[in-house]
Amino acid sequence: MSHLNRFKDKAFIVTGAAQGIGRGVALRAAHEGARLVLVDRSPLVQNVADEIAALDGEARAFVADLETFAGACAMTRYTVEAFGHIDVLINNVGGTIWAKPYQEYEEAQIEAEVRRSLFPTLWCCRAVLPEMLKQQRGAIVNVSSIATRSIYRVPYAAAKGGVNALTASLAFEHAQHNIRVNAVATGGTEAPPRQVPRNTQPQSEQEARWYEGIVEQTVNSSLMRRYGTIDEQVGAILFLASDEASYITGTVLPVGGGDQG
Repeated sequence: MSHLNRFKDKAFIVTGAAQGIGRGVALRAAHEGARLVLVDRSPLVQNVADEIAALDGEARAFVADLETFAGACAMTRYTVEAFGHIDVLINNVGGTIWAKPYQEYEEAQIEAEVRRSLFPTLWCCRAVLPEMLKQQRGAIVNVSSIATRSIYRVPYAAAKGGVNALTASLAFEHAQHNIRVNAVATGGTEAPPRQVPRNTQPQSEQEARWYEGIVEQTVNSSLMRRYGTIDEQVGAILFLASDEASYITGTVLPVGGGDQG
């Protein structure tokens, strides 16, 4: 469901916007009047900006590595130069790279999972908060996961647990400044094949079996016994970003068909 002009003239940042949930958020926010900076480390993000422009929306693509603070600061400067302020930040970068029992992870793989699924949200919040504090308003929605309680992705679960803690603590600190901070804990979500895979190495037979275990556990943990759609995740994310959620902060909303994470 779309709400025409719900975000009219609101300045949005959507990270991880080249594909998947991030692209879905960008398209619907643009349809509802938002002015967008779409951020990704893949140049494919320009395609989403072009898609929005073809529908008479306003979106600018910005390529940055948000696993670094420098990338998050560059994103913030670009948005302020483009729009003068930042109303909404959607932190969507992250995702499981490997799927296997914890004892099978290598040291570098554990660090890579945390860099991918925790640090972009940490850095982007840190970079954008000073701008929101200047204007004494803003909304941040962090995309987390119900996988904080799951199998075969412990480092990713730990990273998303960190996102949940960050959400709660930032909301506590900044409610007095009219800055709301919430998260959506996404469940298993059907999406087209990724244009840029998280893991460029082919899966072994054993890794494929472990991944099948994740799928089975995800479906069985959902009361609805299914994966969700991108639209179902987008609806929750944009609700928390909107003024309709003006009295909601510090909340992690599970969107997993009944799986509370």
